[in-house]
Amino acid sequence: MNNPIILTPAGKANLEAELAELKGPKRNEISRRLKSAIEMGDLSENADYHAAKEDQGFLEGRIQEIEAILSHAELTDDKELDNKTVQIGNKVTIQEQGEEEECWEIVGASEANPVEGKISYLSPIGAALIDKKAGQKVNVQLPGGAIIVFKILKIE
Repeated sequence: MNNPIILTPAGKANLEAELAELKGPKRNEISRRLKSAIEMGDLSENADYHAAKEDQGFLEGRIQEIEAILSHAELTDDKELDNKTVQIGNKVTIQEQGEEEECWEIVGASEANPVEGKISYLSPIGAALIDKKAGQKVNVQLPGGAIIVFKILKIE
């Protein structure tokens, strides 16, 4: 069973901006690179041409991926968010006993970026937090089998 593609409004806006960048300036740049490489002649041994074709393939693949995500995504409604239970779109402050507080925004899988503090609702921590309340302790089973316990300090 496939999970639905869920996007927050900010995630949708980010994907739309990336798509515009890829379809505009990035695609134009690769076109210029290809034209320049073709003008050099003998494409069989032209490293610039082959690199540009490879980059073009990745670019077109990413464009198709973003378009598919946007056309099939379910958008969360920020107006329906509350601070009573953890939902997609909430920022949640949690703490493991003896450790520092951590703040995570719960997002759809296509938006997840732990470096930016965004975790998927499908991740072990995200899934364990969904529908929980501030003050609750949550058991999270990690992929290796270990279980860690977090306390939910705040839901925004």
